[in-house]
Amino acid sequence: MALTDKYKNIIDKLSDTSDLTDEELTLILECEDEEVNEYLFKRAREVRESIYGKDVYIRGLVEFTNYCKNNCYYCGIRNGNKCAERYRLSEEEIISATDSGYELGFRTFVLQGGEDMYFTDDKMCEIIRTIKKNHPDCAVTLSIGEREYDSYKKMFDAGADRYLLRHETANKDHYEMIHPKEMSYEHRMQCLKNLKEIGYQVGCGMMIGSPYQKTHHIVNDIRFIQSFKPEMVGIGPFIPHHDTDYKDEPAGSAKLTLRVLSIVRLVLPEVLLPSTTALGTIDPLGREKGILAGANVVMPNLSPTGVRNKYLLYDNKICTGDEAAECIRCMSLRVQKVGYNVVTSRGDHISFNV
Repeated sequence: MALTDKYKNIIDKLSDTSDLTDEELTLILECEDEEVNEYLFKRAREVRESIYGKDVYIRGLVEFTNYCKNNCYYCGIRNGNKCAERYRLSEEEIISATDSGYELGFRTFVLQGGEDMYFTDDKMCEIIRTIKKNHPDCAVTLSIGEREYDSYKKMFDAGADRYLLRHETANKDHYEMIHPKEMSYEHRMQCLKNLKEIGYQVGCGMMIGSPYQKTHHIVNDIRFIQSFKPEMVGIGPFIPHHDTDYKDEPAGSAKLTLRVLSIVRLVLPEVLLPSTTALGTIDPLGREKGILAGANVVMPNLSPTGVRNKYLLYDNKICTGDEAAECIRCMSLRVQKVGYNVVTSRGDHISFNV
């Protein structure tokens, strides 16, 4: 049997069963053969299209604060970065961004920020209620880090639909290598469990190529995703930031990121899978390649242009200067060029009937 046939048989098994042995996963993750990779991407596209067709869902991203109480070693807005130019959007600015986004066709808004305790539960609930009152046909997604059960429950009861909380790595030892000691792997995982119990559509996710990451760490991530069964998984390459401890570390591989995207699509066929800005940052065609590897979500930026270059988790982030209308036009054209269509829809996980 030719070597490529061996790999293709493994990919077929993954597509048919949504599972592989650790050894088989390792072989696919480490395979650089272009023919094998293209076959993996093809099978992922087939599975994605059998469920979601050619639709690509857009989420309007509002990065409303870059204050953060945490000091994650890899992050440009970590508390310890005294060079970061801090900002907070007012409630009026957040609502204005979502109102403008609605006019542009967005039906999901993602409110993302650092862990900024200025935005108390009461403030967040008021923002959520206002957005839902103005646009009852829209979904509100939160991405504001670790909070306690009661806090998550209040925001859910106020109308929040989804919550994104990247686990970053499912290996405890690796987690502790890239986070300060006051952050807890166990608490991060408990937060994810709490979100699911409350009833959110939950997204987890990880960096590819982060410092100290080995292939077995990615296998751990895939096993966690299989068992946790999130509705969304955010996967992007690690990109260093010049004001962090890891400023001289190499960026993660776009090709490996694409392989992981395809594997996750085959492991969880119904998952909502973004093609991320980070992928587009390390490869000019990264977001298009992500779509062709099985992704079905893109997230143009609705934040005011005056603050976009301040929300820098990593260096050289793309799309920090474009107006929101230009972002969606550009994204729609990019998606169309690879044979897919941006659709005006909430884009819920198929298991959630809204």
